[in-house]
Amino acid sequence: QVQLVESGGGLVQAGGSLRLSCVAHRSEVIFRFLSMGWYRQAPGKERELVAQIDNNLENNFKTQYLDSVKGRFTISRDNGKNTVYLQMNALEPEDTAVYYCNRVDHNSWTWGLGTQVTVSS
Repeated sequence: QVQLVESGGGLVQAGGSLRLSCVAHRSEVIFRFLSMGWYRQAPGKERELVAQIDNNLENNFKTQYLDSVKGRFTISRDNGKNTVYLQMNALEPEDTAVYYCNRVDHNSWTWGLGTQVTVSS
């Protein structure tokens, strides 16, 4: 069973940066074939997809972003390490949430614990 482990969150002032990492343990056989995404869930809100990156076989690592993070966040992946990253720059208080990663299709893996990102104004 795949285990998702997110890390890299923390408390940062508005305008600051963080880099999140997510390792999909025990996904070696399939990871490189999947589109992967970063999601976030703020208190009292539903989980939303923030960024996704496609697999290299079909879409040459095509990326897509939530409008509110375009130009500030960058998603990337290392298939050799079964890892997906999220570089977050120019952080805003509205980015405060728990951030999770998962595959972007109808067969989500069990969600990890996520990593808390808190942006102070």
